[in-house]
Amino acid sequence: MNLIIRLIYVLLASMFRSRLNVLDVSVVNFRVLINDLDFNGHMNNGRYLTIMDLGRLDLIFRAGFSKKILTAQWMPIVASSKIRFRRSLGPFQKYQLHSRLLCWDDKWFIVEQRFMVKSRVVAIAFVKALFKDRKGNNIAPEDVLLSVGYVGISPPFSDAVQLWLQAESLIETD
Repeated sequence: MNLIIRLIYVLLASMFRSRLNVLDVSVVNFRVLINDLDFNGHMNNGRYLTIMDLGRLDLIFRAGFSKKILTAQWMPIVASSKIRFRRSLGPFQKYQLHSRLLCWDDKWFIVEQRFMVKSRVVAIAFVKALFKDRKGNNIAPEDVLLSVGYVGISPPFSDAVQLWLQAESLIETD
């Protein structure tokens, strides 16, 4: 139930918060709830991924993508993610999720998401995602970006992103 409440919170709040440019950072405030905890008494590693979905939704809505996504019935799809846990989040602890579009190529968007407590990184993740249309066709990132009036090239892929994508390509999927 708390995930539905958090989803509604993020969607409603995004309507009243300032608009973001495509490369701006979305910041959403959360608190660790009892049902976020695992047997060790800290936030469950799977919950991080669920909360990351909410951060990307805030970014999508506040950067202006939502209108085109809804009218064209585009679907955001996550293909993979890599997360590095640095510290624990305990019961009722406040934290922020920082989400930003890091870079893109002709198919994929790479989003960076950081869980922060004050100025300390708790966890950092990369997410590789794309948009599909109703028929299941991929939407080129430049078309997605044009839908909000952004014309520009991708920021450079960092070494960390390049190495992650390279390692990912070595994983067999059969």
